[in-house]
Amino acid sequence: MLKLKKTYTYALWSSIYLTLLSVGIAAISYIFISKQLGVITIIVSIISLFLISFFITQYRAEHFIYRRLKKIYEDVSILNVSDLKRESATTDIDKISKKMEKFVEGKRLEIKSLTERDSFRRDFLGNVAHELKTPLFTVQGYILTLLEGAVNDKQIRMKYLDRANKGVERLVAVVKDLDMIAKLENDGLEINIEVFNILELIQNVFDLLEMKAKKRNISIRFDKIYEFPFFVRGDVEKIEQVLINLVVNSIKYGKPNGTTIVGVENYNTQKFIIKVIDDGEGIKKAHLPRLFERFYRVDQSRSREQGGSGLGLSIVKHIVEAHDENIFLKSTYGKGSEFSFTLEKAR
Repeated sequence: MLKLKKTYTYALWSSIYLTLLSVGIAAISYIFISKQLGVITIIVSIISLFLISFFITQYRAEHFIYRRLKKIYEDVSILNVSDLKRESATTDIDKISKKMEKFVEGKRLEIKSLTERDSFRRDFLGNVAHELKTPLFTVQGYILTLLEGAVNDKQIRMKYLDRANKGVERLVAVVKDLDMIAKLENDGLEINIEVFNILELIQNVFDLLEMKAKKRNISIRFDKIYEFPFFVRGDVEKIEQVLINLVVNSIKYGKPNGTTIVGVENYNTQKFIIKVIDDGEGIKKAHLPRLFERFYRVDQSRSREQGGSGLGLSIVKHIVEAHDENIFLKSTYGKGSEFSFTLEKAR
């Protein structure tokens, strides 16, 4: 059975109603007015009337809907009337509804995305202002105190200059990290892939951060003794920065007299996974989805006491993703956290 195109339903039924009405009129005319007309003439007239009614009704319906849609496009400024095709005007109401629903959903998602971006932009500017303002005011305060006469006291002078220098160092760290984030997001990150021993690189990071860990009496070590090297493919300098940021983070937020453990395991046949595990206070579930955002801090006051720019984890995420790898986070509040990322095995 031939399936009638759905867009002609409206015109078809309109034509049938018109034809039935015309048949009635023709029959009355034949019986009571002019019996001279033949049966064939009546049939031909009925068919002709049906076809003419169908095309006229279809054209008028499409023209009517097209004009209505055109007015909608003209009234809604974000719609381009040139995008409206004549064939888009159809008497299939379900199809029109689906098109409009799809359009509305697309615009809803677009508006949601723009709203989120605007909110992120405002948060970002506020965070940048706060991160720069705090050390700036600190440095300004110490310098003003020295200018007002404290410079003559050698003990106070050296103490204030040392504190001012720490404020400047924090400013430099924020600016450097901001510069790196800008390069990562705007220009992309240039990755120089080479083969290296990840265990050797981890040991270098341990040696670099040994004194920092001792200040909090935190032990940094491997999870086990490795008998053979683990060779991976990646950018040595960038991966070293990832490891430094993660280990420094574990030292900052690990508990005093605690331990930071780094391990390397098989992730699958093509990749290793590098894990940095601490036994600190852990992170509440509510904070986990936003932890890699720029300047996001779980504990604002404690985070600023520990120093840093607040961009470390964001930089880590950018570097790992620039390698087309994945970064993971597991944390149990009160027990500790585990940051891990994958790297391609060297063949």
